[in-house]
Parts: sequence; structure tokens; C-alpha cells
Amino acid sequence: MTPPDRPFVPPDLDATRWSEIEPLYAALLARPLATAAAVEALLRDRSELDAAVHEAGAELMIATTRRVDDAAAQAAYLAFVESVEPRWRSAGSALDRRIIESPLFDALDDARYAVLGRDLRGDVALFREENLPLAAELAALDQEYGQIWGAMTVDLFGEERTLAAATALLEEPDRDQRVAAWQAVHKRRDRDRDRLDAIFDRMVALRHRTALQAGFADFREFQHRRLRRFDYGPDECLRFHDGVAEFVVPLLRQVHAARARALGVAPLRPWDLAVDVRGRPPLRPFAAPSELEERTSRMLHRLRADFGAMFDGLREDGCLDLDARKQKAPGGYQLQRERSGRPFIFMNATGVHRDVVAMVHEAGHAIHALLCRREPLLHYRTAPMEFAEVASIGMELLTLPYLDEFYGPAERVRARRAYLEDLLARLAWTAQVDAFQHWIYTHPEHDRAARGEAWIRLTERFGPGACWDGLETHLAGEWQRQLHLYSAPFYYIEYGIAQLGALQLWRRARRGLPEALDGYVQALALGGSRPLPELYRAAGLRFDFGVAMIRDLMEEVAREAETAAINA
Repeated sequence: MTPPDRPFVPPDLDATRWSEIEPLYAALLARPLATAAAVEALLRDRSELDAAVHEAGAELMIATTRRVDDAAAQAAYLAFVESVEPRWRSAGSALDRRIIESPLFDALDDARYAVLGRDLRGDVALFREENLPLAAELAALDQEYGQIWGAMTVDLFGEERTLAAATALLEEPDRDQRVAAWQAVHKRRDRDRDRLDAIFDRMVALRHRTALQAGFADFREFQHRRLRRFDYGPDECLRFHDGVAEFVVPLLRQVHAARARALGVAPLRPWDLAVDVRGRPPLRPFAAPSELEERTSRMLHRLRADFGAMFDGLREDGCLDLDARKQKAPGGYQLQRERSGRPFIFMNATGVHRDVVAMVHEAGHAIHALLCRREPLLHYRTAPMEFAEVASIGMELLTLPYLDEFYGPAERVRARRAYLEDLLARLAWTAQVDAFQHWIYTHPEHDRAARGEAWIRLTERFGPGACWDGLETHLAGEWQRQLHLYSAPFYYIEYGIAQLGALQLWRRARRGLPEALDGYVQALALGGSRPLPELYRAAGLRFDFGVAMIRDLMEEVAREAETAAINA
């Protein structure tokens, strides 16, 4: 056992090298477990070591996304993925097995260790040594996907632009400009479409093989188990799809029918979905990332002083990379560096309203991570994604009253309306992406044409009502822009579940903000130490994404959207 005055992990450990970390895992595996205290000490020391390796990998991954053309960074991350991660996972599985097979583990305080025990037993049951090379290959394919997307630019109106910057032009009042931007983006994507399809073909095959080798009929069944979905399964997901189709999609299409009338276009086309219906210039909430940081800070301070202080700490510690630039990976994320407890926020901000939403979203994740970083067990420092996304989407909704930090009165109302419309679109898109994955992995032998046809059918069910006539080839590949399909299979319905939780939080905050915030913070500070329904209850919410819940929340959203439309 490690003496209490000395950490188990040396401060100068290079956790990117298996030769340095392997002896520490070997020592943990060989440590006697003669008492319950020894088991608890093993758990703490194992958490310390896992955190060091996690942070080493996180730093390498961050470097690859900041510069996709940095060959050294790409090679270092790939080396970690191929030479360290498989051995790390193998050693981790051996430790998991040793812990759960110890009679002394079962004697530990059930209130403290029940979730850990449940999760470890599930992980051990799924682990197969022969799947480690497949996981390494999948990680390399995912890295290739990011490199392809990060290298995409378009020449538009005499300027080379990233896809994010070009997409921002879809908010311009000039329809010809929007059409040109939309076509330029899609033509550029089409140049790499076959490469992206080939990557995905290989990923589907590898994932199906992973599931078979673990004893499952298909990857859907395997991945729901691997994602520790103990409180719901595929059937509940299918009912969520039904609820969205019944209560969200009609409301979204109603909004867009009104949009078409206001714009005087028939039919509504994909390049008409983001422009202001009154022909006003796009919302431009900030001119530079430094402004986005400063105004977000003021917004969070007004919501709750400790939120603002935590965000300011990230700014001062160099934990933000927000600007869009060439050779930067697409998308955005928050990643906790578990050893130092320093969250990192990555974005591609171009000065549009969705950047404000993304900023407070990722700030919500970072605040969640900071509230959990003192937890001794690494396993409990993160919550299940179905609740972790409540932290982030909840922050989007909680900060709506403070949009005056970015806008004047008229623009603030406009931004609120845009957010509510986007909320509906996100729910519908979430259901479509999840339904697509259910089809993909229960039809693993499909070909590319069938995949495109499946996506088109789902667009007919969940789409916003735009006309794609003459654009069917583009539509069939529209799913490729959703990086989760490549990077995190089946991790997407969490957004829909959490959106409903966040809407409950929003409804509660409208009736009493201090009490809602207290419950929110109390629940976030629990990390992943409680089952999902208990985390929701701690925040004063219900873990419920059924049809009735969707109906009730959409009634409130419809009333709010109608008020916003009148005033906008």
C-alpha cells in the first residue's frame, strides 16, 4: 500500500510510454488484498494511475485536433493508440476482474461502491483480448476521418474558407449567396465522399466483428451494453423516435412552413433554413474569440458567481482554443485532463449565434468536470452521458435570459427564437441519427447505396420539411457530417434524452431559479456515483424520455416559441 504522504504515481511519469507505466500496473495486480482497506487503497491508487494515462492520451489527442497537418502530433497520438491503449485496456480489465472477484469488494459500503461494482462487472463480461487490435484500428480510422474533414476548404467569393466559415453564410439574406455557399460546401464534401464511405464501411465491419467476438448477435446489442445502458435499451430508443416523430417533427415543420411563407419561397430549400425570415443581416454576437470569452464570462457570473469564476480560471489557464482556422479539426468538444483536473474546450467559432450556444454548452461540461475533480475515484468523476449532457444543454437554457451580454433588445428576442427553433431541429436530428444507427448495425451487410436510401427514408420521417428535389445525391451522403457516427457509435441519443432533462430544468428554473440552480449543482457534484434516475432526481428532474414526456415538454416549447415569434 502506498504511504499516505507519497503518491503512488511518480510526478515525472511519462504516461505516453508503456515501459514506464507497465511496472505500476503490475504492482497493482500483485498487491495483496487482505483487508477492505487494502481494496479501497487499490481503487484510489488505480484511479491515480488511470488518470495519468488518460491525461497523456488526452493531450496527444488535443494536439491532433488543433493541427491536423502536424505530422509529429498525428504520429505521436497514433503510436499511443496502437502501442499503449491496447496494453492499458488489457491491464485495466485484469484489474477490474481482480477487484470484483475479491470477496472483500462485496463487503465495501454498497452506497459508495454499488455503481462501480455494477460497471466493472459489465466491463469484465464484455472484454475480449482479441478485440483490442480492432479497437486500435478503429481509432486510427477515426483519426483519418478527422484529418480529411480538417483539410477541407472552399474557394468562395474570392476567399479560401473553412467549411465552418462557409456554412455561416447560410444566414445571409441574399439567397444567391446562400445557394453558392451551400453548393460549394457540398461539392467539396463530395470530393472526399468515397474516402469517407470507405472508412465507414471498414468501421461497420470491425464493429460487427467486435460484437460477434464478444458473444453478441450484432453491434447494436453489444454497444448498448458497453455504454452501460442499464436503465434503458433499444426498445426505449425506438419509442423515443416515435415520440419525436409524433410531437416534435410536426411542430418543426409548422415553424418552417411559416418560414417559407415569410420568405416568399416555395418550396423551402436546404439553404433557406438558417436565414432570418425578415431579411435582416445575420446575428453577429462577437467579432473575435476574445469577445466571446469575455461576454460568456459576464453571462456566467450573472447566472451564478461560482460558474463565472470557474470559467475565468479556464481562460487564465490557457484551456480554450476557440477560433476557426485552416488545418484545424471540425466540431467542438470539452475534454477533462484527469490528472491535473484542467478541462480543455475546443471550438471552431466564426462569429455566429451558434458559437454562443456552443460556448455555454462546453462551459457547462467544464463546470461539471470541475465540480467532480476532487472525487478520489476516477470512475465517478464523469457522469453517464445521458446526464452529462444535461449539464451542457441545461447551461444553454439557463443562460437564455442573459443574452443581452451579446445583443440589444430586438436581437436578443431574435436569438431566443432562433434557439427554440434550433432546439426542435436538434431533437429531430438526434432521433434521425439514432434511428440511422439502429438500421446500420442491424443490417451490417448493407452496401453504400442501401445506406443512402435508408438515410433518405429517415429524412422523410424526421426532416424539417425542406425540399431536396434534384439534390438527392447530396442528401444520401448528408449523414457523413455527423462525426459521432464515425467517432462514437450509438453515442447520440444521449443528446435527446438530456435535451428533455434540460427542458425540465428550464421549466423548473422559470418557476424558481435559485432552487433549480442548487439542485443542478448538487446533482453535477455527484459525478457518476449514482445511477441515472438518482442523478436526475438530485436535480429535481425525472429520467423519462417517453412519448408522454415529449408531448408535455413540446407544449411548453410551442407556447414559448409562439411568444418569441410574435415579438421577433
